[in-house]
Parts: sequence; C-alpha cells; structure tokens
Amino acid sequence: MDEQQFWSHLVLASLATWRLTHLLAKEDGPADIFFRLRRWVGNGFFGQVLDCFYCLSLWVAAPTAFAVSSTVADLVLIWLALSGAACVLERSGHEPVVIQPLSPTEEGGIHNGMLRSETN
Repeated sequence: MDEQQFWSHLVLASLATWRLTHLLAKEDGPADIFFRLRRWVGNGFFGQVLDCFYCLSLWVAAPTAFAVSSTVADLVLIWLALSGAACVLERSGHEPVVIQPLSPTEEGGIHNGMLRSETN
C-alpha cells in the first residue's frame, strides 16, 4: 500500500469507526434494531460497553485497524488512532453547555422557570 492509499484508508476507517460506534451507541436504527439490542444486552458488561461511546469506539476500531495496518507494530497505533479519531469527531459535533444564572424579571423578582406567567 503506498502512502496516499494509506492516508485515504485511514481517513475512511476513522469515519467508518465513528459511524458504526454512533449507530450502535446512540441511534435506534431501522425498525429500532439497535435500541432493541441495547435493551436486550441489559446492564451487564456488553450493556455498559454499548452505553459508553468512548468505550465502544475501542471495540469497533479494533477490527477496522486490520484494514489499514500492514504490520503488527502499526496495528496497535492505528487501533488507538481510529478510536481517538472517532472520539474527536463525536466531541466536535456538540455545542458546549453554558450554565447562566436566572435574570431578574421586570417586577424585580426572580424568574421562576415558567414559560408564561398566569394573568388574572
């Protein structure tokens, strides 16, 4: 495999690792098949793996690394790189959570979280 093929395979394997991990951990899938799978495995070892995107990315990246690596020494590095790439892709898609204090209302009181106030 030449250098250009290696990099294109690495990028494709990274995207495939993210896609499959996201599908298994976060999506219901067609006919709710992945939702049912997560419910079926329960809270045991496999249930915990399917609940954690970062843990699952390690398991998904392992067989994917075989498609990219050409030596045994590269296999471990590529495995971790694919999992890391999936984690970076997962984190890049979320807006940061910002917690702000409630602002006072026009009457001088504190907003109580209601969408609208009751009028009499």
